[in-house]
Amino acid sequence: MAMADQTLTKAMNKCIFCQIVADESPATKEFEDDDVIVIHTIKPSAPLHLLVIPKRHIAALTVVTNDDVPLLGKMLLVANTVAAQMGFAGLGYKLAMNVGVGGGQVVPHIHLHVLGKKSASDSLESRVK
Repeated sequence: MAMADQTLTKAMNKCIFCQIVADESPATKEFEDDDVIVIHTIKPSAPLHLLVIPKRHIAALTVVTNDDVPLLGKMLLVANTVAAQMGFAGLGYKLAMNVGVGGGQVVPHIHLHVLGKKSASDSLESRVK
């Protein structure tokens, strides 16, 4: 195995999202298919706070390539579908992706936050954690 492959394998073994995808760590799943999984976050900052996670390990948005464009598009479509199925589309919702440590990314595996509110008076935090 090449050194780069070994480094990626080690990173994936320690990645909590890779562990969730492999059913090695628990999570409350809202949706799953061959490419993505949608889970409830353990630290919600809105009445609806889901994470759309690609099953393939991609450390950050800064390393995506043109080959990743279909997967990123699918993440957006899945986010929209799940928000609608949960009844949050009518009030609108927020999508956010933190990029890099300086951008608030805590887990080194890209993921999309889906945040929604139950009523017009609820607020959505401007900073997603």
